Amino acid sequence: MSLIPYALSRAMLFRLDPEAAHDLTIDMLARTQNTPLACAYRQPRVEDPITLAGLTFPNRVGMAAGLDKNARCIDGLGAMGFGFVEVGTVTPLAQPGNPKPRMFRLPAANALINRMGFNNDGLDAFLANVQRATFRKQGGTPMLLGLNIGKNATTPIERATDDYLIGLAGVYPHADYVTINISSPNTKNLRALQSDEALDALLGAIAAKREQLAQQHATPDGKGGVSPRRVPVFVKIAPDLDEAQVDVIAATLQRHGMDGVIATNTTLSRNAVQDLPHAEEAGGLSGSPVLEMSNRVIRQLRTALGKNYPIIGVGGILSADDAVSKIKAGADVVQIYTGLIYKGPELVKQAALEIKNKR
Repeated sequence: MSLIPYALSRAMLFRLDPEAAHDLTIDMLARTQNTPLACAYRQPRVEDPITLAGLTFPNRVGMAAGLDKNARCIDGLGAMGFGFVEVGTVTPLAQPGNPKPRMFRLPAANALINRMGFNNDGLDAFLANVQRATFRKQGGTPMLLGLNIGKNATTPIERATDDYLIGLAGVYPHADYVTINISSPNTKNLRALQSDEALDALLGAIAAKREQLAQQHATPDGKGGVSPRRVPVFVKIAPDLDEAQVDVIAATLQRHGMDGVIATNTTLSRNAVQDLPHAEEAGGLSGSPVLEMSNRVIRQLRTALGKNYPIIGVGGILSADDAVSKIKAGADVVQIYTGLIYKGPELVKQAALEIKNKR
């Protein structure tokens, strides 16, 4: 049980500019992880294992990408009881992201709008931080680590595949799974990669590179030969898709042997928040207003992909019941982000327990 009630921390953090509060929190986690001070947020992990894409997830609640873009806080986030943590999005080269201000709270809707633009310190710094993490040395079933990759803003969209292949090669030896992020609304033209022809070309290149990397990182099989190291690849998609687009994406994922899908990223829609302060800010909306949009896409994906294809559900989880709704919609496991900001680490345990007890 964490020692400091999150309501107290939140009251202080919400007095700050949203991005300043975010940076302060990341710095705190980075400094206190693996120290006695981690008792401020550490809590026991709910054990509820599930095997997906050949991986054993210790429980069904994960940390979504975007909070820890530079992989500085893997152990700190793990101490909150997550079954898996996804860090990034990382791009091959460091980039500052979009101009500030670029993050806005909508407390009346339990929501955020951000237009960060993949601000990060680049692939080399990211991998150095990943290698410093100690979570795999801890006892019990290890937490899983997802590494999320994207393209640099200055890379023309017709060269986007080059950036993804650089990212894939860099993170491959260190990841339990890799996420291809083609759904952020904050990098110009990025979502165009979800279209039929562009997605087919990108995933074809990713699949070929993955097979090459699997052989490159093969390990002894104990019989005098080697066993390829095949790291699962997931693709993260947007909630702003119609049923026909979802069907095309589902078919393309299966055609190229992708191991799973993450549904969904933030939305461009403002229908649920149009009268609130900051509602017209550009960027992706996350939090409660995205819950049903995300669940709709999850239900469509489950119908299109069949019962055994791995789906990670994310978007709008602010309560344990919200987490269960994603499982009922067809997700196998879930991720939270905005819910952690509004509700704190206790949400991780509550969601994992509710999923375990009610699924």
